Formats: sequence, C-alpha cells, structure tokens
Amino acid sequence: MCALADKSTRGLGETVPEPATNRTLIVAVLLLGAFLPPLDFYIVNLALPAIRDGLQATGGQLQLIVSCYSSAYAVFLITGGRLGDLFGRKRMFIAGLASFIVASTICGLAPNGSILIIGRILQGASAAVLAPQVLATIRTIFSVQEQPRVIGLYGSVFGLASIVGQLLGGALITLHPFSLTWQSIFLINVPIGIAALIGAMKFLPEIKPSKRTQIDWVGVLLLSLLLGSIIYPLTRGREAGWPAWTFISFAASVPLLALFIWFERWLGRVGSSPLVDLNLFKNRTFVTGLAMAFLFYCISVFFLTFGIYLQNGLGWTSLASGIGILPFAFGFFAGTLRSAKLYARVGNHILSIGFGLLAGGFAITAAALYAGLGPGIIFYVGLICAGVGQGLLQPSTVRIVLAEVEPEQAGLAAGVVTSTLQIGAAVGVAAVGSVFFAVLGQQAGAIAYGNAFACALAVAAGLQILGMLLAANMNHGRQLRAELSPAAAGQSGD
Repeated sequence: MCALADKSTRGLGETVPEPATNRTLIVAVLLLGAFLPPLDFYIVNLALPAIRDGLQATGGQLQLIVSCYSSAYAVFLITGGRLGDLFGRKRMFIAGLASFIVASTICGLAPNGSILIIGRILQGASAAVLAPQVLATIRTIFSVQEQPRVIGLYGSVFGLASIVGQLLGGALITLHPFSLTWQSIFLINVPIGIAALIGAMKFLPEIKPSKRTQIDWVGVLLLSLLLGSIIYPLTRGREAGWPAWTFISFAASVPLLALFIWFERWLGRVGSSPLVDLNLFKNRTFVTGLAMAFLFYCISVFFLTFGIYLQNGLGWTSLASGIGILPFAFGFFAGTLRSAKLYARVGNHILSIGFGLLAGGFAITAAALYAGLGPGIIFYVGLICAGVGQGLLQPSTVRIVLAEVEPEQAGLAAGVVTSTLQIGAAVGVAAVGSVFFAVLGQQAGAIAYGNAFACALAVAAGLQILGMLLAANMNHGRQLRAELSPAAAGQSGD
C-alpha cells in the first residue's frame, strides 16, 4: 500500500524499524485504533435515555457520563502524545488500547451511574494515550510523499466515527442484541479493541528514541490542571446554568497558563526535558493550523442539535435519527475519496474549499428550516454539501498542521492537534449549543426546534467562514515567502 519513509524523513536519535512485510496491515491496525476514541465520543448521545431508564441515573449523572469522557480525553492528549515520544509509540498504543478495552468492559457492566462515570473517565484517559500514537506513527514512518494518502485514510476513519456513532448507537439501542440495551454501545468496543490489540502486537513497528529521558511530571500536572480548568466547565457549564464555579475555573486558567509556560522554559534553560517544547509554537503554519482545527471542530454542535431536532422536534426514533444523517455521510465519503486528488491539484487551497463548502452547506440547510421546509430536497442538499466540506477538511487540516513538524516531535504535535480538536468540539457544543437552547426556550413543536436548529447552523457557518479567511491568509503568506525566497537567494549570490 505505502512504502516506509526513507531515513531523511525520520527524527534524529530514533530507532527506525525495518520495512514491514505487510504495510497494509500496519495501516489497518492504526486506523482501527484511531476509530475507537471518537466513536465513543458520539455513540453515547443516542443511548442516554436508555441509560437513564436502565440505571435510574440522575440528570447530573447523565451529563457527567458525556462530559467526563470528553474532558479526560482532551486533558491528557498532549501528555499521551509525549509519552509516545519518550517511551515508544507501539508500547503506548498497546497500553492505551488495552486500558480502553478494560474501561469499556467496566462501562458495559456498570451496576449504577457512579461506576459508569468512573469507567468513562478511564475510557477518556486511555483514549488520550492511544490516539496520538496513530498520527505520530504515520508522520514518522511514512515519507512526505506518502503521508497525504495515509493521513487521508486516517481522516476518513476519524470522520466516519462521528457518523457511525449516530447510526450504530441508534441501531444497537433499537435492536437490543443479546438482550442488551445501553450496555451494547460500550461492549461493542471489546471485540473491536481485541482485534486491534492482536494486530498491534504482531504488526506494528516500534519507534522510540535511542536516548530515554525522564517524564516531566510537574508539567503533566500543570497542563492537566490548565486544560481541565477550561474544558470541564465548557462541557458542564451550559447544563448547570453557568454557576459561579465555571467562571472561577475559567479565570484560574490564566495564572495556570503563565505558570506552565514559565516552568517549561525553566526546564529548557537548565537542560532538562520539558513536557512541551514551546519552540513548536514559533511555527506560524502550525499555530494557524491549530486555529483552523479549532474552528473546524466547532461543527460538533451539528451532531448534537441534529439529533435533538429529529427526535424531540419531529418525534423520530433513535434508529430513524441515525439513518437521517446518511446524506451528510454520503457527502463526507465523497469529499474524503476526492481529498488526496484535489490536494494534488490545488495544494493547501483545499482548506478554503472545505471551509467554504461547510459554511455554504450549513447556510443552505438553515435557510430551508427558516423557510419552514423541514427535511426535504433543499435541506438534504445542504447536508450533502456540508458533508463534502468535512470530508475535505478532516484529513487536510491534520496533514497541513503536522507538515512542518519534526518527526521526533510528532507525538507531542499530534497530541496538541487532537487536543485542540476536542477543545473546539467542547466550545462548539457549549457556546453554539447555548444559542440553540436560548432560541428554543420553553417552546415545543417542529417549527420551534427547526428555528433553534437553524440558528445553531447559522452560527456554525459563521465560524467556518472565519476558518476560510484564516486558510486564505495562510496560503497568501506562504506564497509571499515563496516569491521572496528566490529573490533573497539571488541577492546572496551577487
């Protein structure tokens, strides 16, 4: 399928594997591992009513079942990526995957809401160790020429999980396999995870530094507190009515950020190994890419509000709501399949195209709802258009963000990118979701839910327009630098 990278693309000081006999299986194992963490982010949404009935869970517990997973996942992603850089990516991939299987079993067998919440925290932390190793391994062992195709496949799987989560969650809750209800959405991870685990032990090459360094545990603590002070109130604040503690937590993030930056710089000055190499953020393309990734993943609010609109507003069943996302899914697959070829023709301008399609698609669907048309031709044309946009952006954003990162920092960079995506998702659900519920108010019925959904889509479209402007600015800056470089080279030769 793809050849392994030559030595010029690898990081210094790394133990590089011999070419694998079956590279297709390496990619398949990585993608299977990449599929599980985002799947569990989305699949639980449609199962919440069944969890409430089966465990007599309170409303607060239901909120924690969702928010604790996403919070733990986002908070520990950067640390998980750094662990792969320090101790070996195969080892951390296997450790994260095995822990995820155990945590999924705890969730599936949970006798009450409290145990389920503990299992979800363990799931999120395990996913944070597992997920960064996928991108980091791809970035390290595949050449620059081969990465667009492989990362394109990664993007396909990552986006596929958001769609399959809706479909599979609705199907499992409706069909009750083995007389299971909500338990099946967690236990489905076990056979998938075991298959990936066996494949990882047999086929994945190990990539690890020749010189092992100590983990920066103080940095881990400070970074976890910093991200937790932002992400947890974002995921809990709206449902809790934005009490005072959420604003106190947001305010605490400022001194925590200052302390973290000071400590990491101090470690660098004394010759130790900081958790985060802050020089990474001097790369303009990397930082701009993070901003675009953040704006892109604010569209996660679409999946939340779409399900609420169909089930509460139109009275659709869980299974019908899952099937209702298929037009978006078809657009996504079409965009993903064309992503690599389009990138070869237009380069980084693919970002502007993707953001434009997302913004335009959401605007078309919102216009159909404002006109009182509901689910119909115009409504689904907009969803297909938006799906194509996500299909183009999912692999392209990640690839372009990581393009200028040194391979020995690939794990850290992958963790930063994935954490940024999760923060974007949390902000999208909290901020844009608040728009949805504010417009809805105490109203009921299809028209009220349709108007609220339309407002949320309009705000999401606006955020994608900002992403399009950032992409255009980044491409303009790179073009100027490319035009100036030959001139500078000519002057130096005079």
